[in-house]
Amino acid sequence: MSEQIIYHIDVNSAFLSWEAVFRLGFLGASVDLRDIPSAIGGDVKQRHGIILAKSIPAKAYGIKTGESIPEARQKCPGLYIAPPNYGLYENCSRAFTNILKEYTPVVEQYSIDEVFMDMSGMQRLFGDPVKTAFDIKERIRRELGFTVNIGVSSNKLLAKMASDFKKPDRVHTLFPEEIKTKMWRLPVNDLFFVGRATAKKLHKLGVYTIGQLAGADPELLRMHLKSHGEVIWNFANGRDFSIVEAAPVPNKGYGNSTTTPFDVTDAAAAKLVLLALAETIGMRLRKDSVKIQVISIGIKDREFRQMSHQTVLPDPTNITKEIYEVSCRLFEELWDHAPIRHLGIHTARVKEEGELRQLSLFDHTDYRKLETWDRTIDRVRGRFGIDAVKRAAFLAVPEIDHLSGGVSREKRTVDYEKLKIE
Repeated sequence: MSEQIIYHIDVNSAFLSWEAVFRLGFLGASVDLRDIPSAIGGDVKQRHGIILAKSIPAKAYGIKTGESIPEARQKCPGLYIAPPNYGLYENCSRAFTNILKEYTPVVEQYSIDEVFMDMSGMQRLFGDPVKTAFDIKERIRRELGFTVNIGVSSNKLLAKMASDFKKPDRVHTLFPEEIKTKMWRLPVNDLFFVGRATAKKLHKLGVYTIGQLAGADPELLRMHLKSHGEVIWNFANGRDFSIVEAAPVPNKGYGNSTTTPFDVTDAAAAKLVLLALAETIGMRLRKDSVKIQVISIGIKDREFRQMSHQTVLPDPTNITKEIYEVSCRLFEELWDHAPIRHLGIHTARVKEEGELRQLSLFDHTDYRKLETWDRTIDRVRGRFGIDAVKRAAFLAVPEIDHLSGGVSREKRTVDYEKLKIE
């Protein structure tokens, strides 16, 4: 067995499992959502109506994560849809991650429901790594009420592949000597980093299994897939040199986007959405003590056409007003007046705070005053809640949240008194 031991822990049907456990344990429910055709889905009226997680019985009907709720109901008319509750998910994620940190200090939060652990050397404390994985899995089920899959291997890639084997509530190993029998027989689209488009290109090259990819000519792959071809060739051969990062990697960019509750057909409403997005991005930048120098906006119209436009600023900024005004200018240059269903602001070239701004004879903006104003609002919101200060412009259009994007307000909490809990 390899001296380096890596675990990948993946919560089974995370959002749905966490909702089921909460209902059973705290709301007195008699029906376990995991045992019936059920799913977590957004609000169709808010145009967030997609399937976020589904139960195993729902999967049997062919229901898939990411499809629309109307599509899912066509497959299973009796499908039970529970609203998302991200506040609950964050608490559940924190609870199981805290358990994992009792076994090793090197724990990387890969997503809200996925974690990598570097267990190298920990066998001196806990014994056999595979038995320890079973112990962790059982402890999570016993103490928290939901199940996980754990993949055990010598690197992150193989551990992640192993955790995706048969579900739920399993421990699987995938060490280098097991690659040929356990991984190479799988279809190539099961390999991490091989998406739908890449799989199509590989099929045209006669590559249908991970084993065939592992045995392919790396030069041929590089010719057709560029550097990505070399990456997935190494993955197919079980090679991955990334390490488990206990500390979060600094953001390379900050962004936010939102699906509007109605088709936006006038510039004033669109700019109000951009203001709400700029507010949330500015707050995040200031919280992390960083600034950005590239701003881009993205538009998705009613026909799902996507377009984007970006610019490089003369100086880095984290001022909400500046981010907003630049976004509005980009929007005016980009928008073709087609009805809008989705807007986003994204940023890049992250800089640490402290860089001096290059002054201009023609710019009379008091940037220091704007920075002080923003930080004062941040402190008020931090102390009294995010609604303690709201720009007057949003009072006339209550459908647009003054702090939009990311996980929307209606997804953070659920009023269970309005739901029929069985």
